[in-house]
Amino acid sequence: MNCQRRSQSLIGENSLAATAVRTMAITLVLTFILLPAAHAQTYHVIYNFTGGGDGAYPEAGVTLRGGNLYGTAYQGGSHNRGNVFKLARNGSGWSFSLLYSFTGGADGSAPIAAVVFGRDGTIYGTTEFGGRNCGVGCGTVFHLRPPVSVCKSALCFWTETPLYQFSGSSDGANPGYGQLTFDQAGNLYGTTIFGGMNARGVVYELTPSGSGWTERAIHTFSGSSDGENPYSSLAFDAAGDLYGTTFLGGAHGYGAVFQLTPSGPSWTEKTLYAFQNLSDGGQPFGGVVLDNAGNLYAATSSGGSGNGGTVYQLMPSGSNWIFSLLYSFASGGYLPGPYASLTMDAAGDLYGTTKQDGAHAAGSIFKLTPSGGGWTETNLYNFTGGSDGGVPYGSVVIDASGNLYGTASQGGTHGYGVIWEITP
Repeated sequence: MNCQRRSQSLIGENSLAATAVRTMAITLVLTFILLPAAHAQTYHVIYNFTGGGDGAYPEAGVTLRGGNLYGTAYQGGSHNRGNVFKLARNGSGWSFSLLYSFTGGADGSAPIAAVVFGRDGTIYGTTEFGGRNCGVGCGTVFHLRPPVSVCKSALCFWTETPLYQFSGSSDGANPGYGQLTFDQAGNLYGTTIFGGMNARGVVYELTPSGSGWTERAIHTFSGSSDGENPYSSLAFDAAGDLYGTTFLGGAHGYGAVFQLTPSGPSWTEKTLYAFQNLSDGGQPFGGVVLDNAGNLYAATSSGGSGNGGTVYQLMPSGSNWIFSLLYSFASGGYLPGPYASLTMDAAGDLYGTTKQDGAHAAGSIFKLTPSGGGWTETNLYNFTGGSDGGVPYGSVVIDASGNLYGTASQGGTHGYGVIWEITP
């Protein structure tokens, strides 16, 4: 197939890529000192990307592990093909470490999804492009392992291994915003935006096989009632069923929520809801999150009463699912609503980001709290698009102290995006 240049090319959005990322030397461990003691709901930029060796345009959110933050930058790095980084606590500040820079070859190019950790503490992730197949590359699944010995210098890269390179054929092409998901047996699951027998995207499984991994598409989207172009991550329920969303397709053409149920070696797909792009919303990028009762929560990038996207719930009821609208955002631009999966805390509150909602149409950070049978929205921060950052695509993560962390793909001191923190 003819692989599209960018995930946004499907929807006609202008690329965030800069015309060039300037060449510069960079110290691979940088320290950013925080401002003095934080007050209630205080927003901080804890790292500014320079557009050089440290990366540019972090579209994915960060992953929290051991008090440190791990993430990806879509561009920049040593070869301007994106990278994987770590941000570690350093006294009252943070230290930035570059873990790996993609070359654009077999290792991949343009990581757009958050990374995940395996049981052994190693990193797994995807790149949207790169690999040895279909022109600029149809994307990869990669694995990063830390050095065997203790690092004695700043130049201490992790070892990258491509686990799979998509061909753009029946196996899929171009993984999107959705991060990988492990099952209890250690198999990996994900989605590709394109590829498959119908060129509408797939859900795939990667299974360890000897010294390598075996890939198979467990569902190929048809572009009809089951949907097409899944950007989302996947979520397992207690029974081992998988849930996700498609950006387009479904009965009305504005995306769908689907369930995949294992049936022997195969999987059976069921469409749980098809969006109409009316009050219910439309064109979902992010995946779903489940509560303990098996209800699904997620967001759409468009539609709703304000035409700025929605947050919704799907509740199981026998063999059916009941849709409930929880909140509608105001419009702030093209597909201005949330792009990432929501985050649920222990109290059942939901957190997320919008791409272009907010007072300055540069995105926002929000919280939704169950209240009296409904939901109350709290705007935690409105990005200005300036030194504080703007246009956030990624999810929010929460640490044990209730601090929130995430990224903004643009803005900051240098204009190449930021990592932020909100302290309670």
